[in-house]
Amino acid sequence: MKSPFTFIYSAPTTIVEGKKYPAIFLLHGMGSNEEDLPQLVQELKEDYFIFSLQGPILQEPGYAFYHDKEFGKPDRHVFDQVVIHIAKFIEEAATEFPLNLKELYILGFSQGAVLANSLAFVMGNQKLAGVVALSGYIPEFVRTDYKKQSVDSLPIYIAHGTMDYVLPYQWGEESKGFFLSYDAEVTFKGFEDGHGVPPYIQDEVIQFFKKNASNQ
Repeated sequence: MKSPFTFIYSAPTTIVEGKKYPAIFLLHGMGSNEEDLPQLVQELKEDYFIFSLQGPILQEPGYAFYHDKEFGKPDRHVFDQVVIHIAKFIEEAATEFPLNLKELYILGFSQGAVLANSLAFVMGNQKLAGVVALSGYIPEFVRTDYKKQSVDSLPIYIAHGTMDYVLPYQWGEESKGFFLSYDAEVTFKGFEDGHGVPPYIQDEVIQFFKKNASNQ
């Protein structure tokens, strides 16, 4: 693939010629890398293509997709370009791998969740089957300036810790409200923990994918 991203991927255990498969695209948090999130969806590995992208910016001890100009305010020039490149990556993957175009999902944590939320509006329900945003938010310029594709009935799973001191819990609630205002199908989970993904949230994420795959 002609992509600016370093990435890793896994294919379903058995590939049947002519069959199309669901895919999950993973976006990590600041200071992490492409090896961080595949463990969250390990249970789905036999049936899904799983692509995990690495941010292009060095951010010790790992990488980032963008930097913030101020707290909660991404550098828009870089952010816009990264969003475009991720959308292109997904579209290109769908041409190079046997992916089911009706079962393309994005999962992001923290900074990756901010991108996942934004990509929901950039790509819309015609290109995505669902989005998982763990401990993220929707930037103000995405709310006000981005041209938004329809997310009507698009399944969105948002989880945010009530004791998150990295990105405030309120931002997760605001994301829920914003998606609902555009008629997305939102599942919101507030949990008593910090900036992370506890095992019971991981279980809910797996169930989110299984439920929506069964509805395709």
